[in-house]
Amino acid sequence: MEQWAEIRRRVLVEKVSQRQILRETGMHWKTLQKILQHSEPPGYRREVSFDKPKIGPFLDRIRQILQEDRRVPKKQRHTAKRIFQRIQKEDYTGGYTQVKEAVREIKQTSREVFVPLIHRPGEAQVDFGFALVNVAGRLRKLPFFVMTLPYSGAIFVQVYERMSTEIYWDAHRRAFEFFDGVPVRITYDNDRTLAAEILGAHERKLTEGFLQLKSHYLFDTHFCQVRCPNEKGVVESMVKYSRLNFMVPVPQVRDLEELNSRLLEQCVEDRQRRLRGQQATKDVLLSEDQSAFLSLPAAPFDACRKASTTVNSLSLVRFDRNDYSVPVRCAHHPVVVKGYVDRVEIWCRQERIATHQRLWGQEDVSFEPLHYLALLERKPGAIDHARPLENWKLPECFAILRRRLEDERAGEGTREFIRVLRLLEKHVLSSLTRAVTKGLRVGALTRDAIAQFLIPQEEWRQTTFRLDGREHLRQVQVTQTNVAGYSELLVAGGVR
Repeated sequence: MEQWAEIRRRVLVEKVSQRQILRETGMHWKTLQKILQHSEPPGYRREVSFDKPKIGPFLDRIRQILQEDRRVPKKQRHTAKRIFQRIQKEDYTGGYTQVKEAVREIKQTSREVFVPLIHRPGEAQVDFGFALVNVAGRLRKLPFFVMTLPYSGAIFVQVYERMSTEIYWDAHRRAFEFFDGVPVRITYDNDRTLAAEILGAHERKLTEGFLQLKSHYLFDTHFCQVRCPNEKGVVESMVKYSRLNFMVPVPQVRDLEELNSRLLEQCVEDRQRRLRGQQATKDVLLSEDQSAFLSLPAAPFDACRKASTTVNSLSLVRFDRNDYSVPVRCAHHPVVVKGYVDRVEIWCRQERIATHQRLWGQEDVSFEPLHYLALLERKPGAIDHARPLENWKLPECFAILRRRLEDERAGEGTREFIRVLRLLEKHVLSSLTRAVTKGLRVGALTRDAIAQFLIPQEEWRQTTFRLDGREHLRQVQVTQTNVAGYSELLVAGGVR
């Protein structure tokens, strides 16, 4: 480079003749002309591409194979070695290195280029990811929902048992409440829970459930083209960010409620970050997003999946591959099941007849022992073999009461014990436990006797001594009772 610069200076500045330079250096005339034309060595430049007699005829075939690979999963796409093996059967006589270089060059020149997009205030993107979570000592791979606001960068993250209709609805409801508003436009991928049919590049036929959610919150939707996740690239990157920053190391929690509470705190803390290229933190820019939001509806969306069914002869209702009990009086009746994320409600004729914790396994049964007590009162002999009562843990005083009733009342003792248990239909277990303990102490063992101990003392006091609401009784004069008059009645009646 020093010789290059010196020759250029002597010829172009000091006006030394080119012939003098050629005599001194012994270089070729064309080399000198190249030095004078370029401020630095231009490097080797091929003016005419060389022929590839062996790999050349197969380049189009290699491009075709790579193009077809785009329609199959990544794990089943061709490697350079597999392409080499295929074209060998098609009379390719060259080496593997030429094929490998051709594949690399074709992939480099065929990579897609994207246009940077504008992210306006009030818009959102949604996606799901998966992460390992240790729940109550069990390692599980669970989906997590992410909604991000590309303008401010604020995010909302929650983990769920699995992906389903009611999960989507509950996640949206919680996200809107977390951001204190509804984004005007939300971008989605083509999940079947949302889009029932693809009609065009961005046109979709929405599912009925998603239409209900959209109608309630009134936001606009935008669906990515098929296999074009770059259209929601912000949330794609935030799924990765939240997994690496919120769930590493693997969370160790008692239940998902604890984990989700922790994730909400981390989402709030994340608002203090300032993203590259932004002039303010996420928290400051979030206010601009919120100013463009739609207002939250007066009533939140009822985020549940509904199903109509009939109670079977075992007083069970099947929903999402699991069974839930209802009171035996509703057996064989049509009911409506509402499946929420955390619970299942069963309704019959506008009355909620049962509520259970949601089961997320398969072929499980959730029993409520109280639902079967009315039937057991008619069939007391089945109490020791009743599956709904199998794991029902009651305080020891109930076992003592049953033994005493069965000893004192022979065959009716079990039935009377079940009648005592039915008091739980109106009273909590702690209150009934105190009443049974008191009944055992004073010898009041029957259902009616124990029920007296469940009436609050304040209620007795109001009934006996207070006249509130009965002011007309204040005018009644009650004279002192004459006990001698009772004796006179006995004598008059011939009672000695």
